[in-house]
Amino acid sequence: MKEIYEQLGISEEVYNFGAQVETSLKKRFEEFDRKAEYNQMKVLLAMQKNKVSSECFNGSSGYGYDDFGRDTLEKVYADTFHTEACLVRPQIACGTHALAIALFGNLRPGDELLAPAGKPYDTLEEVIGIRPAKGSLAEYGVTYRQVDLKEDGTFDYDRIREAINEKTKLVEIQRSKGYQTRASFSVKEIGELIAFVKSIKPDVICMVDNCYGEFVDTVEPSDVGADMIVGSLIKNPGGGLAPIGGYIAGTKECVENSASRMTCPGLGMEVGASLGVNRSFYQGFFLAPMVTKGALKGAVFAANIYEKLGFPVIPDGQEPRQDIIQAVTLGEPERVVAFCKGIQAAAPVDSYVDPEPWDMPGYDSQVIMAAGAFVQGSSIELSADGPMKPPYAVYFQGGLTWEHAKLGILMSVQKLLDKHLITLP
Repeated sequence: MKEIYEQLGISEEVYNFGAQVETSLKKRFEEFDRKAEYNQMKVLLAMQKNKVSSECFNGSSGYGYDDFGRDTLEKVYADTFHTEACLVRPQIACGTHALAIALFGNLRPGDELLAPAGKPYDTLEEVIGIRPAKGSLAEYGVTYRQVDLKEDGTFDYDRIREAINEKTKLVEIQRSKGYQTRASFSVKEIGELIAFVKSIKPDVICMVDNCYGEFVDTVEPSDVGADMIVGSLIKNPGGGLAPIGGYIAGTKECVENSASRMTCPGLGMEVGASLGVNRSFYQGFFLAPMVTKGALKGAVFAANIYEKLGFPVIPDGQEPRQDIIQAVTLGEPERVVAFCKGIQAAAPVDSYVDPEPWDMPGYDSQVIMAAGAFVQGSSIELSADGPMKPPYAVYFQGGLTWEHAKLGILMSVQKLLDKHLITLP
C-alpha cells in the first residue's frame, strides 16, 4: 500500500501520520456507516413506492410536456424529504440559482426577507441586493433584514423577535457555514429556530439553504418544520453523477410559486425538458447516501489531521457533523494555496495543473478553487476552496469515495510539508 501511495507522491512519513489518525477514527466511521444505511433504505423506499421503472430514464425535448421520468423523480425527492412537492430540474444551473428561484417565486414587492443566522452565503448578496446588482430583490422592492449570531455562534432569539414585523414574509436559514468560520447548524437547532419564528408569526415562510447537508443526518430540515429546503444536484443529492441541476422541496404552494419563477407564470412545472439526464439524476440520488458517507469520513479525517498539525478547525475532530464541509484556518495565504494545490494534485482530472487565486464572479475577494472533477464545479467531488483574505481559511469537501478523500488530505499535507509550511508531530 505504501508503494502505490509513494507512486502518487505521498512520502512514507506522511502516509504513516495519516494511518495513525485513520486508526483512531474507527468508531466515528461506523456511525457514518449506520446513518448511510438508513438513508439508503429511505431513498430505496421512495423509489419503490413511486414505481420507478426503466421508462423513467427516457428523456424529453422541446417543451418537455408529460415527462414521466421527470415527474416521477420529483415524487421520489418529495417522499424522501417528506414534503408535499418538489422541483428537480436540469434548468436550475446551480445552488445559488435554486435559492434565487425560491426567493423570487415567494417574495413580492413590499415583503421583507429576514436572515436570522447572520449574513448568507456570498453569492446570495447580489441576489438579495446587499451588494448592488442588476435584477436583485432590492430592485423589485423586497427589503432585507439581518440578525447576526451571538459571539458563541448561537441564534440571538431576542433580536430575532424584535426583527420580525408585519412585512416579514420569508426567513432564510443557511444550514452550512459557507465562507464563515462558524459551526454549521444541526437539523435540531434549525427546527428550534423555525418553531420560535412561527410562534411569533405562523404564516411566515421558513426556507433552509440545505446545500452540503443532505443525507448527513437521518432527518432533513423539512422534517422539523421548514416550508422549503433548497439545494444543488452537483453537491450531495446528485451523488456525483448529476451533470447539472438543483431542487426545491417543500409545501405545494411554495414549490408551485418557485416553478412559476423558474419558467413563467401559467406554465410553471408543466414545461422543462429533461434532455436525457433522468438516468443520471435517478442513479445519483440512489447513490447519494453512500457518496455523502465517503465525504463525511474525509471531512472527519481532515479535521483530525489538521488539529494534530496545530491548526484551528471547524468543526473539530470530535464534534458531530452537520454538513460535509471542513474548515481549516491556515493563517497564511501561502498555506491556502499549497493546500489547494495538494487537493488538485490528487484529482483524477486535471491533476497536472496548479490552481491560482482569481476574481470569481459573485465574490468580494479573490478565490482559489481546487477541483479536478468529472463535473465542473461539483463539490461532492474532491474539492477545496477559500477566499484570499484573513483569516485565510480553506474549505475542504467532497470525495466520491472515502479512499479518494483520504488521498486528497494526505496530498495537501505533503504539499505543505514540501514547502516547509508545516512540521509533522
